Amino acid sequence: MSVRQMKVGDQQNFVYLLIDEPSGEAIVIDSGWEIDPIVTIVRAEKLDVKYAVATHHHSDHTATLWQLGRLFDAKIVAHRSSPISHDIGVDDGDVLRIGGQEVKVLHTPGHTEDSICLYDGKHLFTGDALLIGSCGRTDFVGSSLLQMFRSLHSVILNLSPETVIYPGHDYGKVPFRKLSAEARANPALLAKSYEEFIDAVKFRGPGLGPRSNKRGHGARH
Repeated sequence: MSVRQMKVGDQQNFVYLLIDEPSGEAIVIDSGWEIDPIVTIVRAEKLDVKYAVATHHHSDHTATLWQLGRLFDAKIVAHRSSPISHDIGVDDGDVLRIGGQEVKVLHTPGHTEDSICLYDGKHLFTGDALLIGSCGRTDFVGSSLLQMFRSLHSVILNLSPETVIYPGHDYGKVPFRKLSAEARANPALLAKSYEEFIDAVKFRGPGLGPRSNKRGHGARH
């Protein structure tokens, strides 16, 4: 499968298209801002969007999901505990299918209780759970630092080191990278215990800070 990564909005969000090339079926992930970049690619590549997925309920990841759902006749997908309206409620281990491919749902609470990641065996879409060089904030209602530690260390770090991390925001030095490299560089992943994890992330905000360089829409990976 292939990935289209687009930077949108004024909070440096990433929205994604995950595409099964043979069938042309696709999943939109985390649409909270303008939809034109997504619509342009979908129409240019004649894609069939089957699902529009929220990695968690925060509005910068969800505000335009329903608009895309109506436009493309796609099902809105969120964790079953999500407060947002959705067509399909998912939980850990559930699978979404596009073409002949399976995309697995991983429940990764911490940033929010309804946080999920999507994993196709190669690409991992982490929302605000794991960011490049950091992790999501845990000072919101429903957040949990302990759950974040468990999600990162017991779920994400158990995936293949060749997995490519695609975060929900452009806060890092690079827009995506392999889990093996992230595990060597990210203080949240380097922590060997929960106590070390607390020290590593307690003074951090949503990430290491915004990037000054701008990227074009629709990067292909």
